[in-house]
Parts: sequence; structure tokens; C-alpha cells
Amino acid sequence: MTSRRVVAQGTFDLLHPGHLHYFEEAREMGDELHVIVARCENVTHKAPPILDDRQRRDMVGALDVVDTARLGHPDDIFVPIREIDPAVIVLGHDQHHDEDALREALAARGLDCEVARASAREPAYEGELLSTGRIIERVLDQRGD
Repeated sequence: MTSRRVVAQGTFDLLHPGHLHYFEEAREMGDELHVIVARCENVTHKAPPILDDRQRRDMVGALDVVDTARLGHPDDIFVPIREIDPAVIVLGHDQHHDEDALREALAARGLDCEVARASAREPAYEGELLSTGRIIERVLDQRGD
């Protein structure tokens, strides 16, 4: 019996409950959760990560819900997708990727997998931070420069 592999991907700088929600929801869509952690040099749509590639990968891989964590390919985001051969790629609720464009890019490369989007996680209590950017802002506010 073949396992249904699921891919989640992102930067995962300063892990928080929103990341865990994303991983748990993605894991529910299959039997194995493979997480691709973006390399620092490939993060161009937002501020670069605070933590280096290896540390972010190791922290994601330490989570029980994650079966395998790996760094993305330095030049071609589809290389690990081809290697993993997932049934579904699950995008985070706030990730900048266009689902239809991703489906087209996968099809053009002969990669047959679904594309889904995870839901947002609402704060469980007042003041809970579900964003790396908000965590960084709070650190700067409370600890100063």
C-alpha cells in the first residue's frame, strides 16, 4: 500500500502556533507530511529569515506531526516536489502563491498532484501571536533596539 504524501512548504522562521496549525491541517490530508523549508537566499517576497537554513529545518523536523523536513532546492522549487511525489501540496493560508498558477506549473512539468490551501488559525486567547513578523515586532517593542 502506498502512503499518501503531503507537502507543506514555507520559511518557518521563529516557529509559532500558526505554523503548527498549518502542519497539522496538512497532515490530516495524507499519511506522510513532508515539509520543504525555503533557503534564505530564495526568500525574496518578504524580509529574510532571522534563523539560518539548518536551524529552521531542524526545528520543523523536530515536530511530531512532521515526517520529513528538508531544505528547498537552491535553483528549482520543483526538484523536491519531483523527488517526494506528493498527492497534494498544501499552501499556508497566507502564502503568496497563486493556486491556479501552481497547478499549471506542476502540470507543465508532468507532476500530478492536488493543490489545497490550509485554513487560518484564530488566536486561542488575547495576545497570542500567530505571525513571525508580529513576534519580531513584540520583541523590538519590549526589548528595545
